[in-house]
This record gives sequence, C-alpha cells and structure tokens, in this order.
Amino acid sequence: MNKIHVGIILRVIGILLCFEALFMFIPTIVAFVYNEPDRWAFLVSSLITLILGGTLSYKLRNCHQTMGRRDGVLLGTSVWIVFALMGMLPFMSIGSSFTDAMFETVSGVTTTGASIYLNIDTLPHGILLWRSMLQWIGGIGIILFTVAVLPMLNHRGGMILLSTETSGIGQYKVSPRISQTALRLWLCYFIFTVILCMLLQFGSMNWFDAVCHSLSTMATGGFSTHNESIGYYHSSFIEYVITIFTFIGGINFAIIYRTVMDDHTLIFRSEQVRWYVMLIAMFTGMFTIGLLLQGTYTHVEESFRYSLFQICSVITSTGFSACNTLEWGPFYSLITLSLMFFGACAGSTSGGAKLDRMIILTKNARNEFHRVIHPNVIRPVVYNNKVLSHETVSKILAFTIMYVIVWIVGAIILAMQGASMGEAVYGSLSALSNMGIGIGADAGGYYSDISYGAKWTLMALMIVGRLEIFTVIIIFMPMFWKKS
Repeated sequence: MNKIHVGIILRVIGILLCFEALFMFIPTIVAFVYNEPDRWAFLVSSLITLILGGTLSYKLRNCHQTMGRRDGVLLGTSVWIVFALMGMLPFMSIGSSFTDAMFETVSGVTTTGASIYLNIDTLPHGILLWRSMLQWIGGIGIILFTVAVLPMLNHRGGMILLSTETSGIGQYKVSPRISQTALRLWLCYFIFTVILCMLLQFGSMNWFDAVCHSLSTMATGGFSTHNESIGYYHSSFIEYVITIFTFIGGINFAIIYRTVMDDHTLIFRSEQVRWYVMLIAMFTGMFTIGLLLQGTYTHVEESFRYSLFQICSVITSTGFSACNTLEWGPFYSLITLSLMFFGACAGSTSGGAKLDRMIILTKNARNEFHRVIHPNVIRPVVYNNKVLSHETVSKILAFTIMYVIVWIVGAIILAMQGASMGEAVYGSLSALSNMGIGIGADAGGYYSDISYGAKWTLMALMIVGRLEIFTVIIIFMPMFWKKS
C-alpha cells in the first residue's frame, strides 16, 4: 500500500473551500439586502474561507499525485470536517459559542436538522439562508459535487471518493465517466429544487421562505425558517407539495435521472422503489386509521394528510413537522423509531441504514430459514433480478452490525451525560440516521440545553452516519496508517 499523498488531499480541500466561499457570498448579499447587523461578519467569513482555500490550492497547484484508496478515505472525512469548520463562522458572528456554531453547521451539512436555536423566527435572513444552503450542499454530497467540478480527479480517483460518501449510485451510473455522472445527478437535484421553489411560492410562502424550504426539502434536511416548521403555514397545499418532494428525495437520483432520460420503466422495475412505496402506503394507512379511531382527528383527509406527511418526513430523515405528533402516543413514536433506522433508498439524500440493505438482509434471513429444513440447497440472494455475491451480503451484514453498535455506544455515552434512557436511545439514532428529531424536551429538534459533551457526541454520530460509518471509523484503526 502506498503512502498517503497529503498534497493532493490539501489541494482538493483548498479548491473546495473556494467553492464554499462562493456559496457563502450568497447569504452575504442577502444580509446586505436586508441591512442586517451580521452582514459585515458574513462578508469577513466569506473572505477568510476564500483566502484559506485560495492559498492552499495555489501553493499546491503543481501537485498531481494519483489518488489512492487511503487518500480517498482520508479526504472523504476531512472534507466534511473542514467544510463545517469554515461554515460555522457566520453562526459565531451572531453570538453562538464555538460548540454551538459547530453543532449547527454539522447538523446542517449532514442534513440532520437538529438545531441549537430556540427562536428561529428571530434569526437574521442571511443565517436562515445559510442553514438551508448547508443542507442543500450536503444533501446529495460534498464529494459528489467535488467529483462533478474537478476534472483533475481521474475516473479511479472519482470512484474512490464517491464510495466514501454515497451508496447505490454505482449500480445505476448515468454516464461511463464518473465526473459526468456526478454532474448530471447534481443537475437533476438542482432542477427539482427550482421546481419545488416555484410550487411553494404559489402557496402562502414568500420567495425567501420558498427558497429556504426548497433547499432543505430536496436535501431531506428539515431546517425551516419558523419554529412551527411547515405547520406555521396552515396550508394543505404546501404540506402535500413538501410531502411529494421529500418522497422524491428518498429515491436514488440515478434511478430518477435514467427513468426520465432513457429507461422510462426503470423506476417501476426497481425493487427498492417498490418496497419504499409499499412501506409508505402501509404505514400511512395504519396511521390514518389509528388516529381516526383514537379520536386525534375527525376528518379522514386531515388524518391522511398528516400521516402521509409524517411518514415521508421520517423515512426520508427530513424531520419537518406539520402538527404536534407528541399527542399521537408512544405507539407512533415506536414506529417512527423503526422508520428512522430503515431510511429510504440508497443513492438518495436521506439518512438511515438504507432500505436497500434491509431488503437484502431480509432476503438472506429468509434463505437461512429455508436452509434449516434443506441444508444442502443453494439459495442465492437475488436483488433487482441480479444474484448477489456472498461477499456483498457479508459487507451489508457487517455494516448493519456496526450501525447498531455505533447506535448503542452513542446512546450509552449520552446516558452517561445525563440523558434519560428514552432520550439517549432516540437521540443517538436520530443523529446517526441524520434525522434530527428528539424525544421529550428535544422532540422538536432543539438541543440548546444539553451539555457540550452531548453536543459533540451527537456531532460525531451525525458525521459517522452521513459517511456510512466505515469511512470515518477506519481512520482510527492502526491498519489504516501502516505502510505495507
């Protein structure tokens, strides 16, 4: 195994910081338009990020090393951390502590949606827009953006980078060149965002709110411009529109692109999409009938709308709310916990362990039951009409085991810092699945009163969950750094 090439890693980080500075200039302009007191701090933050990124990329402009697998893994993790470190500067400009600013930024860029701000309605427009932009940038992936805009990364380097951040895209490549695949997926993501923005503006949203909510909806992030989230608008039109686009955000974008551009029946043949639709339909029906029977709602349409909104919001790890779900009862909280664990389709902007993996493990478990009766029969796992290798199934099993272990360890650490058992278990999975909602006092997704230690624990869980566990954990293992 070759040595780690620090030069190429720092060069890519430098170029990416320049793009982050350009993104940061957009809320800076908004802050100046609204003549808000944080406008100069926003401008300084943008310039600091641009200078740092420009210096790194210029000093290392002659670095043309070939990126290896260890380089890709290290870059895949460090990009997110550095991006968050610079992205938190605007939050510190409005008086947030280093930990709180970092928490808000990590929560944004990992599309978790947990917040330390109790009164979102009073936040400056620039900050509100930056929160939503962080989610939009992180939604389909910083690395995917990097591969799309940096031609310096060859095909192998791009594939290595993408494998650290995304799952499920490789099997549905939309172009032979990985950079073109990344660019087209970003284009698809952008077009959906624009369409959503226009639809929300037709409702009772103003243009600013429509832009912010379209960014966080397509990222399945959940940051809103109001404390009451989507419930602030009291609009069934907006709730249905948000529901439709969170549903879209939970589908593999490569499948969507190919369905629209060439293979128009692919989305109907896709096994994970069929399971995804089936689960949403099943739980929506269950919630609708249950809430009507227990008297929470009296109108069928209202019960259906809130149920569908909540199911789509949870399974895609968006975290928007249209009503007070605490009054629904513990049974619905338990179902919510299960959906948070499963998540939506791989290759989407959603979090969780990913529905694809759960389908494959379910099929493998069914085969194991069959082998109890017929031990000599060979029954492979078939997924999307393809026979999966034993190695693939083993990797998925290992990932799921690690996912549960990290969830439990996170819950234990939170409990050691004073959280109740329910808060620890729910909060740990919420951060790991990039969901953002809590339980009890933190059910609305606000974490201002928890300890600094708990905030850093949740931040670590957010990053580990967003980068699908192995990419982060392997960096702390001695074998990663050994030369061989």
